[in-house]
Formats: sequence, C-alpha cells, structure tokens
Amino acid sequence: MKLTVIGAGAVGATTADNLVRRNIAEEIILLDIKEGVAEGKAQDMMQTAALLGFDSNIKGVTNDYLQTAGSSVAIVTSGLPRKPGMTREELIGTNANIVKTVVENLVKYSPDIIILIVSNPMDTMTYLALKSSGLPKNRIIGMGGALDSARFKYQLASKLNASPNDLNAIVIGGHGDTTMIPLIQHATWNSIPVTHFLDEIEQEEIVKKTMVGGATLTALIGTSAWYAPGAAAAAMVESIVLNQNRLFTASVYLEGEFGEEDINIGVPVILNKNGWERIVPIQLSDQEKELFKASADAVRNMNNVLKTNNLI
Repeated sequence: MKLTVIGAGAVGATTADNLVRRNIAEEIILLDIKEGVAEGKAQDMMQTAALLGFDSNIKGVTNDYLQTAGSSVAIVTSGLPRKPGMTREELIGTNANIVKTVVENLVKYSPDIIILIVSNPMDTMTYLALKSSGLPKNRIIGMGGALDSARFKYQLASKLNASPNDLNAIVIGGHGDTTMIPLIQHATWNSIPVTHFLDEIEQEEIVKKTMVGGATLTALIGTSAWYAPGAAAAAMVESIVLNQNRLFTASVYLEGEFGEEDINIGVPVILNKNGWERIVPIQLSDQEKELFKASADAVRNMNNVLKTNNLI
C-alpha cells in the first residue's frame, strides 16, 4: 500500500506524520516543489520510527511524480495558506492552477487513485479536481467537513466540560466562515441531545465560535492551522485504507441530494476502500434547509470563478 502527500508545508508534513504513526501503509511519498524540503522532513520523521514504533517508510521527493506511481490514496495540501484578513475565496486564482496540475500528474501515474483535497478554498478545489481529473465522483473527496466537525466537538466539549470522544456532532455545507452549518440540534452527548444541557444563548455562541474557528487560529498564529487539518485528513485516509466505513462530513459531488446538483459541498458520507461509498441522508429543519441552500449558492459563486478563468 502506497500513499502520497502533496505539499510538505505545515499541513502536508503534519498529515504525513499522522499517517506514518498510524502504520497503515508500507510507503508514504511526501512531495514538494521546493528542493530538499520534503526529503528533509521525511528523514526527520523516519528518525522517530525507533522511538514511536512504526514500520511505515516515508520518502521525500522534489517534484517527481513518477515516485507517486501506484498510489492508492493521495492527499493534496499544496497551495498558498490563508493569511490574516484573507478569505478562502481570495485563494482561488492562485491555488486553482496548482491543484489542477497536481491532480493531472497524480492521475497520470496512478489511474485508480482516490484523491483527498485539503487545499483552499476546499469545496471549489475539490470541484476543480473532479472536473479536471476524469475520475469517478466517489474517488474525489474534500476534507473540510471533517475538520469543521472536529472543531464543533471541541467547542461543545469546552462548554459542556465533556470528553470530545463522547460527542456526536457534524457540520455540513461549505468549508467557509460564513457557509458552514454546525447542526447543533442534531448533536448528542452519548445519545442525549446537547440542547438538553445548553440554553439558546450558549448554543448560538458555540455555533458562532465553530464557524470562525479557522479564522480565529489564522489571526492568532498568522497562518492557517495545521495540527487539526493534518489529523482530520489522516483519519479520513485511515477509513479508506482500512475499509472502516466510518461516517464523516466531506465535500462530495451532489446530483440532486439535499436539493443540489453539480456542486461539491459538505454532507455526511461513508468512507471506505471505494472512496466515498454513499451519502447519508439527514432530516433537516426548514431553517437548516435554507442555510444549506445559501451555503451552496455561495460555493457555486466561487466555482463560477473557475469557469470565468477557463479552468474547467
């Protein structure tokens, strides 16, 4: 089993580190365009093997996609990170060309590959990957919803003084500060609705903090986060590689589901050896349906930039 991580920056390197610690692949390729960066970080990780007890091999390469040949799954993290005050939408022009080139090279050497997109703006980059790769829709997946859901559980756990592992809570919609939809009415604490423990003001506060979770970190550290995105990507890959059939929110291509078509956006899906196996239906309130439609409209507006610039 071979996995590939494209981009050896903070998110890519953290993803690779999480994957190698999980010991789920014989080989992990870490690829970057900057000479020596991937090679150096890969060696640094391999020097922890005797300390952490893993047997996976991680190899760093500089822009040599031949080394990725035969990969089962690739995680695409390449592109510019978000800076303070920058929206994900502003990243479209720069990152679209990068992602398109990466995806085409991955498919060239690994035609049966499953591709997980992390690069921002994530939903639009996932849509671009699908349209430019020629792969079946189930083999192109966007990571954002898994990360947003983890951040949602963090906010809930902090307010409830609970273990995040006892919480079930998901975020659907676009991976953006104004487009994501934390479904607090559906969240539970070991099967008990969290709304039994939180008043409306507390619920609203949790939702708002979740929605600006990425922007909050960007403001604090001066760039996009990397620990949680790397962990989210690795967890999704593990479900695919080990055929775990775990439920994640992921950005996948809709063809009528949730009332939307020709769009990649976050919805609950089952991940296994086929990529995303199926979309899990969920009963939304009228308000949640309106929010989802507004989110889809916003994502579609970003996708139109790709069409305007003849990128798809």
